[in-house]
Amino acid sequence: MRPTGRFAPSPTGPLHAGSLVAALASWLDVRARGPQAKWLVRIEDADTERCLPGMGDTILQQLAACGLVPDAPPVWQTQRVALYQEALDKLQSHGHAYPCACSRKDIEHALKRLGLTHERHGERVYPGTCRNGLHGKPARAWRFRVPTGDVRWADRRLGEQHQDVATEVGDFILKRADGPWAYQLAVVVDDADQAVTDIVRGEDLADNTARQVQLQRALGLPTPSYLHTPLVLAADGQKLSKQNGAEPLDTGTPGAALAALNAAAFALGLPASNAVTISEALAAWVPAWRDLYNPAP
Repeated sequence: MRPTGRFAPSPTGPLHAGSLVAALASWLDVRARGPQAKWLVRIEDADTERCLPGMGDTILQQLAACGLVPDAPPVWQTQRVALYQEALDKLQSHGHAYPCACSRKDIEHALKRLGLTHERHGERVYPGTCRNGLHGKPARAWRFRVPTGDVRWADRRLGEQHQDVATEVGDFILKRADGPWAYQLAVVVDDADQAVTDIVRGEDLADNTARQVQLQRALGLPTPSYLHTPLVLAADGQKLSKQNGAEPLDTGTPGAALAALNAAAFALGLPASNAVTISEALAAWVPAWRDLYNPAP
């Protein structure tokens, strides 16, 4: 298959220093594979309640100012809902998805009755209350029926990884009855539809990989290779993000954009560049990336 990578930001705010690290890494990983490789940009705006009007275009402008231009027109998740519905229908028909009537309070009470208090990133592990029926209640969501056992995969930077999704996450949501499509389902469908072979993204998303591998298997889709990049941390040691006040990326001038790229390259362990133009700096980092991560051609 043609080597294909992608950068998939959510338009909840402009790019910041942390998101540029992921964008640059995914771009370099594709360019290091040769001229036949393809780099895509996907605007993940499925969660319309969190997305800001016009922010997708702002992100595309920031990327262009940094010399990171996709090899095909960007796609938007809000234009792809028919694909997500088709995937959910397939999961339902094969018994991999079921309706759930539980509220957050219902889940909390069920876990207390079972004597379980395990939390994961502030979320309660779903106890499987509705696996065998709704008990007369209306459906609030569709959940994936998680198989038992470890999911194992190899990360090109982090090494061998594994997770028991059944015990650490539980049956996870694919779609809320009156809400947006869940990230896990949308990203799996999009990556397969766009023939993405290599996913390069921030280390904070590594925890999602096992769930996505399970969905890929249930839908009969290929599993891409994964590389999760180092995180950029805020002053308090937390991941730099829009939620904790990350400053928007300054790409207003070529000099500012080049400075931002140099900072992103440093975070990725790439050598400092004395280039005076963005194109020269990007060209110098491609072989450096190849030396670090040896991407397959």
